[in-house]
Amino acid sequence: MSSLHSLHMKTLDLYSTPLCPFAHRVRIVISEKRLPVRIVTIDPSAKPAEFLRLSPDGKVPLLCHGDRGVWDSAVINEYLEDAFPAVSMLPREALARARARCWIRWADARLYEHTSQLLHSLDPAVHARSLAAIEQDLLHLEGHAFAEPDPGPSWMGTQFTLVDATFHPWFEQFGVLQAFFGLRWPGRCRRLAQWREAAAARPSVAAIAQPEDFYLQRYGALRDARHARSA
Repeated sequence: MSSLHSLHMKTLDLYSTPLCPFAHRVRIVISEKRLPVRIVTIDPSAKPAEFLRLSPDGKVPLLCHGDRGVWDSAVINEYLEDAFPAVSMLPREALARARARCWIRWADARLYEHTSQLLHSLDPAVHARSLAAIEQDLLHLEGHAFAEPDPGPSWMGTQFTLVDATFHPWFEQFGVLQAFFGLRWPGRCRRLAQWREAAAARPSVAAIAQPEDFYLQRYGALRDARHARSA
């Protein structure tokens, strides 16, 4: 049996939580590549011993391919790209691949980081700073993304890539920031809005999407519990 065939025979298990956008981006890649996967939903407040044994940082997502685990969503997606290259999700050209990785790092260091600060604080001053930072992030994307020489509906042009999978979960949950924190969509972000609509309509994305009410109800319950603990 070839090593490639052996690799494909191993099972894929993805440890996740329903609201985790980082696990969601991995699910998008799995959906786009049409890979069979078992989703293992865990309770963040009662993480099972098996999960903690496999995940050094105790965070989701965790991908197990056979009996070995890979963690960190960006690394997981790169692993899936290497292990299952039939459906490619990175550009072929070296500079374009590097730019794709730059945008993935930017998403984590800026947009997701500012959103985490917003969601995990009860301080109005932190909320105000985070909201301002997120608005600037969106304006930055409008001005600097989508400048690839290959025009198309996706982030890097016509090819749907790991960059699209990285950013889309944030935009799927945008309604939570709008409803609970008053975040407004900047009117100038027209190209970004077009990308958001095209990404949401992609079959691999739509197949695993959740409606806005799904996020509002669950984030609302978390918010109420956080306020009750602080009262």
